[in-house]
This record gives sequence, structure tokens and C-alpha cells, in this order.
Amino acid sequence: MLDSLPLQAKQLFTISLLTLFSFQNINAQTFTVFSATESATIVYDNKGPALDSISACLLRDDIGKVSGIPPKVVSDLSKATGQVIVIGNASSDLIKKIVPGRTAWKDSLSGKWERYGYKTLKNPLENIKQAFIIAGSDARGTAYGVFSLSERIGVSPWNWWADAPVKKQKEITLEIADYTSASPSVKYRGIFLNDEDWGLQPWAAKTFEPETGDIGPRTYSKIFELLLRLKANLIWPAMHPSTKAFYHYPGNKEVAKDYSILVGSSHAEPMLRNNVDEWKKEMGAFNYITNKNTVHQYWETRVKESANHDAIYTLGMRGVHDSGMQGVESIQETIPLLEGIIKDQRNMLARQVNKDVTKIPQAFTAYKEVLEIYDHGLKLPEDVIVVWPDDNYGYIHRLNTESEKSRPGGSGVYYHTSYWGRPHDYLWLSTTHPALIREEMMKAYENKSDRLWVLNVGDIKPQEYVIQMFLDMAYKAAPFKQRDYASSHHYQWMESIFGTKQAKDISDIMWNYYDLAFERKPEFMGWSRTEPTTQTDYSDYNHFFYGDQAQKRIDAYSTLELKARILKDKIDPSAADAFYQLVYYPVVGASQMNKKFLFRDKSYLYAKQNRLSAKSYAARSQEAYNIIQKETNYFNTQLSGGKWKYMMSMEPRSLPVYLQPKLPAISIDSSQVWNLAAEGYQLNDTAKSTATTNRHSLPPFSKLSKSKYFVDLYISAGKELQWAATSYPKWIKLSQSKGVLKPESGLEELRIWVDIDWSKLRNKRSAESEITFKAAGKTLKVNVEAVDHSASLPKNYKGFIGDKGYVSIPAKSYSRKTAVNGAFWEDIQAPGPAGSYLMAMPLIKKEIRMETIRTTSPVLEYDFFTFSGAAPTVQIHTLPTHPLNNESRMRYAISIDDGPLQVLDHTTTGRSEEWKQNVLRNSAIRKLKSQFLEKGHHTLRIYMIDPAVVLQHINIDMGGLQRSYGWIPDT
Repeated sequence: MLDSLPLQAKQLFTISLLTLFSFQNINAQTFTVFSATESATIVYDNKGPALDSISACLLRDDIGKVSGIPPKVVSDLSKATGQVIVIGNASSDLIKKIVPGRTAWKDSLSGKWERYGYKTLKNPLENIKQAFIIAGSDARGTAYGVFSLSERIGVSPWNWWADAPVKKQKEITLEIADYTSASPSVKYRGIFLNDEDWGLQPWAAKTFEPETGDIGPRTYSKIFELLLRLKANLIWPAMHPSTKAFYHYPGNKEVAKDYSILVGSSHAEPMLRNNVDEWKKEMGAFNYITNKNTVHQYWETRVKESANHDAIYTLGMRGVHDSGMQGVESIQETIPLLEGIIKDQRNMLARQVNKDVTKIPQAFTAYKEVLEIYDHGLKLPEDVIVVWPDDNYGYIHRLNTESEKSRPGGSGVYYHTSYWGRPHDYLWLSTTHPALIREEMMKAYENKSDRLWVLNVGDIKPQEYVIQMFLDMAYKAAPFKQRDYASSHHYQWMESIFGTKQAKDISDIMWNYYDLAFERKPEFMGWSRTEPTTQTDYSDYNHFFYGDQAQKRIDAYSTLELKARILKDKIDPSAADAFYQLVYYPVVGASQMNKKFLFRDKSYLYAKQNRLSAKSYAARSQEAYNIIQKETNYFNTQLSGGKWKYMMSMEPRSLPVYLQPKLPAISIDSSQVWNLAAEGYQLNDTAKSTATTNRHSLPPFSKLSKSKYFVDLYISAGKELQWAATSYPKWIKLSQSKGVLKPESGLEELRIWVDIDWSKLRNKRSAESEITFKAAGKTLKVNVEAVDHSASLPKNYKGFIGDKGYVSIPAKSYSRKTAVNGAFWEDIQAPGPAGSYLMAMPLIKKEIRMETIRTTSPVLEYDFFTFSGAAPTVQIHTLPTHPLNNESRMRYAISIDDGPLQVLDHTTTGRSEEWKQNVLRNSAIRKLKSQFLEKGHHTLRIYMIDPAVVLQHINIDMGGLQRSYGWIPDT
């Protein structure tokens, strides 16, 4: 019965499957898929499309994985008896035989796009006791119905591609009522195989499909099966120089036809051509002005070849590979030429495919320079799909204007979760935050950019989850309108693969993994660039302030890695390979990449302080690199019995960030014997001599913000050292007051945390003292100052405080929020540890009159209190999103205490240096100088101007803000 189903079958994660629970109602019938005494026979229509047969056989295999005994598959109803699963088009003869006449159920499928229906009948024919009918409105609809059943019995879409386990069952009986799915939210949905050079292509060529030596029909059949299981319908094939063109192997297009997958091509490949592989030097210049006939024939040949297959034709023209069009020198020259090219291309389609060219799916991707051309007045046929690209880093460049929303062809989105290019590649791990994907893609959906969605997935692995999420959202967008649905969906996916017992722990680990990577991707931790390629540099994390930002990041990754290692030992053996590739490898890889650089940084900085531990940090940096090597080798040689050999590269393109760490030369003066460094003392990598003073000072402690700071004791000589902290008052608390330092890795230094016991200060407004540290005949002192500002605050004051010389405010922590005329600041789930951001809504441009903005615009208010007068610098962090469309910008206005209104705008143009910094840190930063503020209570107000601005964090610097990376703790 249902209770005997595996957890994977009961906890359904794809959006479409959530509807299946509605089958369990008073009109539902039970249907036994298999039991100890019977097994359902699968019947398909041999007169139907090839995909019916493929789906039937894959369902047989899926049931076999669960039951241990694959059921029979036949194409003749007369040969089926007992329990029968019938697969076919709703209007096919097969379905008509078993469901005669016209019915409302059939009508709900007839003529619709990619729908499927379920129906159960008792004794529909003399030889059949019960039939479970899976009928589609078209071939893909039927397949979606079949694979939804597979998921329901516990076979994940990722069973093959990620080794997701299947639990064996003795019996599966389902409760099924008549049901018809809705058509997908986005009509065309798929993936782009790109930058396949380091994973998919070598794996296919050397491991999975050596008979082809490339990504060929055998590989594509597995990819197309995955797409159908994920309810997708579109492929942009692999197209790098390492791979032959999709049409080079005749079997590829035949497999696409059999699986009913639409074939398209990227922004750089018009008319289904792969220019990198197929445009030969002897053909001359890829130039429509000087070599029109050759280019024209080149395109038309492919159109003839693909005329009988499902395809979406990319229109337009660029260079041979991801470059601007040849033969033109200005946008003014380009526009009429491009309009003529598109006209010629459509004439080809009318001649070769369909006289009514409006019936042929066509797309125009406004990528890079093409977007600028489009925005300068390029006229497109109204039936062509306009595809809006992101900026390669997950932020959509622009979406529809109000007039563009009504175009018959509609629009869509081309989105990246893997990228090769400037300012830096991210081809190794999958780190695009699910909350960011939800925010950007649902913004597109609400904007009616819902005709075509394509995800650049690189090598498929390790993009498994974001592929699932992206395609689930494209199939059924409605649940993703909920602000926190990204995390819910993520949990459900983990539960579907690993079960309820460990799903929360695994989901929490991976969500924290995405949070950490959002602050800085592992591939960006070298602080290097590409195009042109630069060498790695030291990070911007502060090792000497804010509790040691770098160490906090190291600790966060260490905690994450430890949790993953503990879980790895507890995971059921059947799920071990899935856990390794979906959780363990990315977590360990990201952790060790961070440690490789942050330990290197500590080695460099601590050598300047004459710390013996600098040598240990250099060794740890090298060890981190070695661990990445070791785990990648396991991935490629032992994981799943060698199934994924050549799939994982730890250094795609061999950029400097992936190579062994370049460690500094270390020279330690042992005559110093030992020393200490107080937090905030050394903020920069200054000369070694600055560490030789006998007196140090910690930043002032504040009762309001409950500060604590660290003092590092360290040795320089290679001998054991006993130390003690003496002569300090009882109101100063130390995490340790004596101990031993040793010339052994991890023992050459000790971090002592200093805190204040305010109960022992007896309401004193301030106090000063010192801590004396003694060892080996040397004495060092650390000054301590404690300040209690609480008496200066108004009674029951609520707000932020500037007792450290700055105020740090998460945008979500507003004091008051006011909506105006249907416009408002909406709380959205944040990518990153902040939890929430605030987004300017609705996604419609409204006219704003600056002279009345204080009364006509939604406003956020933030109360804060300062303890000294200053003219602060206000720093606003926003998500580096782009304007909603070319009629909008990214503006908001700020004032303090009803002072002057200042407008800020984080709009960037092209691939400017500012844009590069923004996408590397996932934050756009704007600064302004405020008027002088007396000490006391103040209010910062942020007024909405443009839609889709997303506020992250606010800093108000009154002279105490220190160099940092990311966001500092709130005050």
C-alpha cells in the first residue's frame, strides 16, 4: 500500500509532482503497479511517436529498479491482461480503444501544449482487470506523465546522472484519481552545454562514448532523457572547439527527433550552425557584406537538413565565436545590415520549413553588443522571441518595457550558472545561490518574459541542483512566487534523494555553502582576473579587525566541512556516491580553495609579525591544494566505480587561481622569542619592526554592543614557552590566563579572547586598565578601555548605535516602512547569510517627481544613535542588479534627519571596472557624504525611485570604520 512506498516516492520535490497528492480523494482508485502476486503490463502505441516506445521502456526499467523484476512491455492491448498501464496520445487509436468516445478528460488534453492526464478504469476490456492510463496532449506531454509516475514510485530524475538511489520495494499500490496537468509556465525550457572542454567532452569521449570519441548520440540520449524527466524540451548543444558540431554526427539529430527534443543554438550560432567547427578558413571571411553568398548557402544547407525536426532557429549574426559582427564599424551601420540578414534568414525558413514563417519558432538573443544594437532601434519581426541575457554572473541585463510585453513572439531569458570570461571564470563548482536564481527568474516571469528559458550549465555536473530548480520553476512558476520557496524547494530536493532523516542537515550544509560562496565564489578567492589573466593576489579580508574576518571565514568552512565529513560516514551506502558528488565534493572543494588562499595570506602577514606560525600556515595552504587534488582524483577514478572518469577538473583553463599556491619566502628572527598582536593593532601588512613595541591597545569595549576582542600570543623561537597574564582587574575577562606555546604546528600561537564583566564596574561610565603578559623574562602590556554609553540613550530606545565610530545596519532591519499608492519595499529571501533583502516593487516604472518624493514615494526609515558629532559617510550596499528595462535605472534617494535629499544610482554600463567589482563581490556600493550630525538620535530614510532595486546593507562611518570585505556585524 502507499505506506510501503520509499521515502523518495512519498516526498515529491518537483512542482509538477506536488499536484499528484490531489489524486488521493474520494474519487480515487487504487492501482497496483506490482506486488508479490502480480505486476502491471505496460502497453504503448506502436503507431505513435518513437518517444512513446522510449518512455514505455524507461518506465519498465524504473519499475524494475524498484521491484527487482521489470514488467512486460507490449504494443498490443489484446496481449495485456490483469493490471495494465496504457501509454499514448489522448487522441490515439490506443487510447480511444480503452476510453471510447469524447470525454471531458480527453477534451482537457486535446490541442494543448505538453499536458498529460491520468485516469483509472476497472474492467475497460474483457482481458483487462484495471487500466491506469497515461495520456498526453503531445509526445512530450505523454513522457512527462510517464516520468512523473517514475518519480512517484521513487526513481529520481537524477538516478543516472547523480547516482540518486532507488529503494527496493515489495509492493507499490497507488491512489489515483482522474487528473490533467496544466501546460508549463514557460513554453520552451532547456539547457545550454557550454565550456564542456574540461568535463562533459573528455568524459563522453574517453569514458562513456569512446566509439564516437566525442559528445555523440549515446551521450545525447542520456541528456535528452534527463531533460524529459525534468519536464524540459530544449537543448542548445555543446559547441566549443573541443567538440564536433551537433549535426556532424547524424545520430545526434535522430536521437533528438526520437526524444522529441527541440534543438536550438546559442546567441553566436545563427540557423543551427556551429561556426567554431563548421566555418572553415577556405570559406573566406564570415562577413555578410563581402561574402554573402557563401554565408547564405552555409545557413540554408542547415535549414534544409533540419526542416523535418523540431527546432528553434536563432536569427541574426555575430562573429565566428562570441564576437561582434565583421564588416561594420558602428551601430548605425549594423542595424540596417542586421535587419536585412534577418529578412534573408526568414525567407530561407519560409522556403525550406513552412511558408507561414510565423509558425516556425525563432529567437533573437540580445547578448553583449547585440543588446546595445537592439536598444538603438533594431526592428524585429513581431513573432520572433526576444531572449534577454543575464550579465554572465546571474543578473539579467534587462527585461520588457510595457510595449514589449505585448509582442506576439514574447520574450525569454538566457541565464548563466557557469561562465568562461572576464572578470573571472567560474567553471569548477556550482555556486550560484538558489535565492538569487529565484529572485531574477521570477522577476523575469512577472515581467512576462516567459516564452523561452535557457540555462548555461557548463558540463551538467556539478550543476545538478540548479538545473533541477531552474527547470522546475520554468515548468510551474507559481510556488516560486513565495519569498522563501527557494530554500523550501532545496530541502524537498535533498529529502527526495537522501530521505527525511538527513535531509535537513544536508540542506542546511548546502544552503550555508551557497551563502559563503555568494560573498565570494571559490574561483574568485585568488583575487585574480582573466582576459587579461593576472596572477593571484592577497585577499581583502581583514585578519586584524572585526574579530579576524579571514579566520571567521576559515572557521565557517571548517564547520561546514566537518558536518559533511560526519554525514558522509552516516549516509546509507546506496546513497554514498550521490552524497559525494552532490554534497561532499563541492563542500570540501570550496572549503579547501578558501583555505589555500586565506592560509597563504596569514603566512605572508604573520611572517611580517615574525610569527613562527607563518611556516605552519604556508604548509596548510599547500595541504589545502593537495586535498583538492586528492578529492578530484577520487571523483575521476573511484566514484561510482569509475563511471565519472574525466568528468571533473580542478583547474579548468589552468588559471592561476587553480594552481599550487605561490607561498612567500619566510624568514623569522628567533631572537625576539615571543610577542603578541592585539586586535586592531596592525591593520595593514606593515614592516616587521612595527610588531616590536612593548605596549599595545585594544579598541574600546562598549557595554551596548557587548564587544569582545582578541589578543594573539605567538613565539618566534623554536622552543617551548610558558606564559601568564597577570596584573589585570577582575572586570577584565580572559578566555585563558596562562599556558604553553610550542614550536609545533598549531601550537606556536594562541588566540586569547578579552571581554568585560560589566557587573563588576558598578555603573561606571568608563574604566581603563591593562593586561600584563609575561614569559621568558619579557613583559608586554595591553591597554583596555571600557565605556558604558547606556546612560546617554533615551529610555527604551530602539535602533542602531554608533558606539564604535560607525553604524552597521542590515537593510531588512528597518525601524519603519511606508508604502505609497501600491508601491512598496518587499522583503525577499536573500542570497547570502543576511536572510532577507528589500526589493523595490512592483516591477513597473512609475513617474517620480523629485520635488514631492518625500510624500509620494515608499520609504524605509532606520533609527540610529551617535555618541559624538561627525559628518559621516553613508555607504549603501545593493544587489548589483540591472535596470528593469531601457526606460529605467537603479536609483534611490537618501536623506538623514530630513536633510538634503541625495539620489544614488548603481546602474553600470557594459563591462566596466565597477561592474566587474560588483559581480565579483555580489554587491554594488554607493557612498555619499552627509551633513554634520550632532551626537544623539538620527533617522536615515531611503526613498524608492526605480523598481527592482534590492537593498542589502547600510554602513554609516563616523570615523571608526575599518577596511573590510563583505558586511561587518550589525551594531
